[in-house]
Amino acid sequence: MRADATRASSSVDTADDDVVQDVDESPSSPAAVARRLEALLMVADEPQSLVDLATAVAAPVAAVRQAITTLVADFDGVDGTVRRGFELREVGGGWRFYVRDEHDPVVRDFVLTQNPTKLSSAALETLAVIAYKQPITRSSIAQIRAVNVDSVVRTLLGRGLITESSTDPETGAINYETTGLLLTHLGINSLDELPLISPLLSDGQGGFDDVA
Repeated sequence: MRADATRASSSVDTADDDVVQDVDESPSSPAAVARRLEALLMVADEPQSLVDLATAVAAPVAAVRQAITTLVADFDGVDGTVRRGFELREVGGGWRFYVRDEHDPVVRDFVLTQNPTKLSSAALETLAVIAYKQPITRSSIAQIRAVNVDSVVRTLLGRGLITESSTDPETGAINYETTGLLLTHLGINSLDELPLISPLLSDGQGGFDDVA
């Protein structure tokens, strides 16, 4: 029994040592940098450049580049790891998490069934801006509406009413456009059937058509 107790004590000590090693791990170690990048990218709404990520995690660009490569391989199931339902993808010179294409249908159906409520006025206004000005970036939408539209754009993406269509070649900003689901809800065949916007605005077209 004394030998068993000694082995048990040794096991506990080893486990404690592992915990201490994790806690004391250098913030600049490759594993620590990768974990911080993973946490940041989980909440990022736009693709993040290597420079921006390096600044955010206080690590050299080379270390961030290597960590991104490691994360991509991990999520893709390289070397025996589990292939995730999402991927870390480079878009427009930046990195961001995306649902893998093969899972789009199930995610879309889930979002639609979990969010049966009507769209808010802010969401409807934002959707109208995108419908009439597409393709359009988030910053341009915010300029037109004079408010932050980040959460509203996420809502519209989740409902499947808009989609990411392209990226601006100069800024890397994502352009958004409406989907066929919007046409179905509106009962029209194409966006050409939308009414002219100018008569519907209190101040005519000023402040709307001037925004690229």
